[in-house]
Parts: sequence; C-alpha cells; structure tokens
Amino acid sequence: MKHRLARLYLAASLAALSFPAIAGSAPRAVVELFTSQGCSSCPPADALLRELAKDTSIIAVSLPVTYWDYLGWKDTLAEKAFSKRQRGYAETRGDGQIYTPQVVVNGLRHAVGSDRRGIEAAIDEPSKALKVPLNLKTTQAGVTIELPGGMQGLVGVLWLMPITKSRSVAIGRGENTGRNITYTNVVRSIVKVGEWSGEPMSIDVPHDVATPPGTNGFVVLLQTMRDGRPDVILGAAKGGGL
Repeated sequence: MKHRLARLYLAASLAALSFPAIAGSAPRAVVELFTSQGCSSCPPADALLRELAKDTSIIAVSLPVTYWDYLGWKDTLAEKAFSKRQRGYAETRGDGQIYTPQVVVNGLRHAVGSDRRGIEAAIDEPSKALKVPLNLKTTQAGVTIELPGGMQGLVGVLWLMPITKSRSVAIGRGENTGRNITYTNVVRSIVKVGEWSGEPMSIDVPHDVATPPGTNGFVVLLQTMRDGRPDVILGAAKGGGL
C-alpha cells in the first residue's frame, strides 16, 4: 500500500468546515445493517435495506454476523469481523445492545433494521458525522483516495469495504428454512488502508484490494475510533459498480 502526502491547495474556508466536497456530493448517511441468514426477523430488514440502497444519497451496506450460526444454519456470507464491529459499536455507545436485525447510522445511532421510521429519524438527525469530503479517482492500478487538510483536531482511520452488490441465498436449515433471500451491498471484508490526521493525504489502493474476485464495488469510510472501537463516521464514499 502506497501512502503519500498530496500537494493540495485548500481555501481558508476549509478550516471553518464550510467547504464543498472535493468531487460530487457527500452522502447524507451511512446505514450499516447487521443481519443473519439464521434470523427469522431479518428478511424484512434485508428488503428495507434494498430499498434504502436505491437512494443515491445513502450508503447502505449489509454486514452478516456469525453468532446465530448455532441455530442450525451457518450463514454463508457472515464474517467474525462484522460481529466484532457490531459489538464495538455497542461498547462505544455504552448501551450493550446487540441484536439482529440492527441498523447503525453514521456510526452513532442504532435502530431495529426493519423500522423504517426509526432509521429515517436517525438519518435526518443532525450530527457531527460526514463532515469530511472524500474524493475517489480510478487509475490503471486501482483507486486513489484523496482527503482534505486544514482540519486540525480531527483524526480518523480509513477503512475500505469490498462489496458484492447483490447475492441471493437459498437457506436450507434453521429459522428461514426454504426461503431464498436476496442480500444487498454485502460487505465481504473490512480493510484498513490508512490513518488521517487532518492534513491533506492521498492513498493508492490496488484493484485486487478494492474489488477482489466476487465483488463489484467498494465503500470507503473515514471513521474515528475510541479505544480501538468504531465511533462516528467522518466521511464516506462509494466506488466501482455501486
């Protein structure tokens, strides 16, 4: 992974956080759905996420968790890292609430994944999230992520999530036996690609990291961390086929 400081000219307004996005419009929300193929309450949430993903101002992703595998069906898309991320959010919030289907909005608020009204309220709630614009540029070698400067006091970790845009799964056992469920914007891994300290930065990510086999897009999150646990999402962007 190649890290280098970009030479960017930034207007004085950056320091006051009253700046336009580097390219395009910043999303108004990041919606993370923690779901499971072994959870009978999850299909309505999976369907709602598919609807939310149609809104181009929202970055909506599915993170299948592993902790219901013991119920008789091993989730074919789940990763332990996603279960750990969900636990980390609960510890950061301090409420200890971990369940499926659960949505976390902008790293701050959680709601039942099938509760459209609760999710929309969390999306519309004013917050300190998504204040940092990210710019993505496709290159022959991969993708370049550009971050602004002039924002002293803000720090964050840059995460890249390769995404499978749609995956249908026929479930043979457990609470959803016999159902064929379609999952939308499924995260396949979470890769740390850099750390940002409020200064201009440019990071090059190879194609095989951004879109490995079996994926057709990716999401980039700039996120604050609290004692190694995820916290507020400062910036976000999506690329590839999303």
